Amino acid sequence: MTWGTITDEGIAEAETLVNVLLRRDRMRWIETATRDAIRHFAWGIGDNNPLWLDTQYAAQSPYGGIVAPPCILYALDGTVVAPKLAGVQWLYAGTTFTWLEPIHLDDTFKVEARLKKQELKSGRRFPKWVLQTGEIKYINQHQRVAGIAIGRCARTPRGDALTKEKNNKALKDVESYNYTAEEILDIERQVLAERRQGSEPLYYEDIKVTDKVQPVVRGPLGVIDIMAWYSGQQGATHYGGVHGDAIRYRSRHADYHLNKKTGAKESAGRGHLETSTGKDVGMGGAYDVGPQRIAWCQHMLTNWIGDHGFLHTLDISVRKPNLVGDTLWWSGEVLSKNIREGYGVIEFSVRAVNQRGTLSADGTASAVLPRRNNGPISFPLPHALV
Repeated sequence: MTWGTITDEGIAEAETLVNVLLRRDRMRWIETATRDAIRHFAWGIGDNNPLWLDTQYAAQSPYGGIVAPPCILYALDGTVVAPKLAGVQWLYAGTTFTWLEPIHLDDTFKVEARLKKQELKSGRRFPKWVLQTGEIKYINQHQRVAGIAIGRCARTPRGDALTKEKNNKALKDVESYNYTAEEILDIERQVLAERRQGSEPLYYEDIKVTDKVQPVVRGPLGVIDIMAWYSGQQGATHYGGVHGDAIRYRSRHADYHLNKKTGAKESAGRGHLETSTGKDVGMGGAYDVGPQRIAWCQHMLTNWIGDHGFLHTLDISVRKPNLVGDTLWWSGEVLSKNIREGYGVIEFSVRAVNQRGTLSADGTASAVLPRRNNGPISFPLPHALV
């Protein structure tokens, strides 16, 4: 097999792992939702909801104590299922989450992860690439499946292999956006105007189709924002670790990026922090982490549904790179409302658009809201309701 290129042989080798239980030690930043783990994850996405952070406040909530932001599942397992294809870049393409119960303080999890399918694709940015789809089940200490993630990863050429692709469109440089002082002030005002439903119940009966979800604004994106995500969600583990761990990992998996200036083997994860590497992997510059962007959408939705609501599903596709310097506006709208097995279920469309008006990510979500005459939501949910 040729390192760093997509070949029929490499695809066939990866195919042998479909439905095989995979080792996940490099995808697990935490195993237990400790107070520090919850706090670091919340801080890493800029979510200061007291339901995650304030013991006294959370004690008065329907949960009786601190719970974790739903997307902390990313720290329990990164949802990247991208086996084989040595040297071929993986880019995060999206997640479909289903939550069946809240994640309480000190809940402990094991995970089961499998590659479910892979598909050969073609497109304008990458004329030949592979979409690998994996399933991760999160099983808590009560032996219940508290959540399920379907993670999607695009396996794409990088560096020289990328430039050799015919009619390649991926390497076009993206000029930094130069904000005016007025634009920066307006963004800051919008960020500070963020509102939470909080402890006041939002009832199913109060919602109308076409109701708008108050947007959440993120940006202009800085390198420190990305580092904060790494601190709360993954560190360097997804890339094999650091120092001796990294050397051992790369010798086993041949998964590395050559630093053209030094000749050293490094992680292509540098592309999130370094413009030249971001361009080398076809993203146009330094860019955010896909799950980070998706977790911002979770922040918007948990703000809107409040302490008494429960985020049930979130299905997001990452469409375009979100580059350092970009600003994103996550927004949502109620698509439908239905009673399902006694639960009041609200479904949303959600989307993220940047300062240029470019669609960055989009998808759907659902939440269970309390009904006025039914009392609090009962957990765990029996199964997926949408």
